[in-house]
Amino acid sequence: MDTRFSDEELAFQAEVRQFFAEVMDDDLNAMLAAGEASPKLKEGMVEYQRRLNAKGWLAPGWPVEYGGQDWTATQHYIFNAERGNAGALAPIPFGVTMVAPVIYTYGTEEQKARFLPRILTSDDWWCQGYSEPGAGSDLASLQCKAEREGDEYVVTGSKIWTSFAQAADWIFCLVRTDNSGRKQDGISFLLIDMKTPGVTVSQIETIDGIYHLNEVHFDNVRVPVENRIGEEGKGWTYAKSLLVHERLSIAEVPESRRNLEKLRALARAEVNGGDSLLDDPIFAARLAEVEIDLMALEFTELRVLASAAEGGMPGPESSLLKLQGTTIQKTLQELRMDVAGYYSQALQGDLDGAQFGHDFADVAQKQYFRGRASSIYGGSDEVQKNVTAKHVLGL
Repeated sequence: MDTRFSDEELAFQAEVRQFFAEVMDDDLNAMLAAGEASPKLKEGMVEYQRRLNAKGWLAPGWPVEYGGQDWTATQHYIFNAERGNAGALAPIPFGVTMVAPVIYTYGTEEQKARFLPRILTSDDWWCQGYSEPGAGSDLASLQCKAEREGDEYVVTGSKIWTSFAQAADWIFCLVRTDNSGRKQDGISFLLIDMKTPGVTVSQIETIDGIYHLNEVHFDNVRVPVENRIGEEGKGWTYAKSLLVHERLSIAEVPESRRNLEKLRALARAEVNGGDSLLDDPIFAARLAEVEIDLMALEFTELRVLASAAEGGMPGPESSLLKLQGTTIQKTLQELRMDVAGYYSQALQGDLDGAQFGHDFADVAQKQYFRGRASSIYGGSDEVQKNVTAKHVLGL
């Protein structure tokens, strides 16, 4: 296999690199510097996504007729690699990466015309209503019900662990419309306006101290039937296709590549017994191991992109990407905590704005705490292993 870029691909790489150098200006970097902890996260992400959309690069994976790009697998790889190198975030996934593919694949022409343009312009901010209190990782056990009354559904129940629901305009939900068959049957896919009477959002406090998770309650919320995607009772099928796209994005290969380089720079500067931490054979071996794992993951992602470029749909490979991608993320987070040493144990929020120890220790701690959830969201590690065992290994 020839892994060298062609002249055309090198020109594209230079274009992408220049684009992100111009887009990520000081003002935008200031709004997004703290990531999920930024009080201006939504404002910054909307501005960032609109700049991407103005170039036509917000949703390159969409079909061209809806605003995507006719890129090769290599171009997708180059784009994401350069985005990661520039420290630019991926777009918030709930609209662009998750619900949009369901809409343009299974939705009506009216639904496509109504929702897709507003996702591209970032006029609508979406959140995901899948998990429920008491359901654990068994998504098919959901109990949030939707009873049809004429041209409306009346929705009652709750969703939990809903990221950024406090800022969302719309939520896409799995709801139970029938209890008579298998638990995977009788589930429908609804799009619900968050301003609808009866929708309330309750904050969930998390160990990282960042407000990003919520519980969403539906108290006799009336949703037009025209907001249902596809057929009634077929929501499980649509949800599975959405999870494939979600798991691909959760792998976060460009982000892990950039975090690896940051980690290397921090370790190089940190002194352990008079020598650079990089000279510690145990630490160096751990760093080399995760770098090898990340390289293997990159090539697996390229194979998935190549298959998609030829008209195929990502399949069980997405479970492999999600499982290994989040494993690598957690390993990098643990190594960064090791570099911070004792300072990583200090709860910086208790210091009234004072900084204790390394300036990266607080971020390392928050990322470590937040990263523990990656083994669960998007499908738990156990679920991904079962998918791989069944559909890849044939067990």
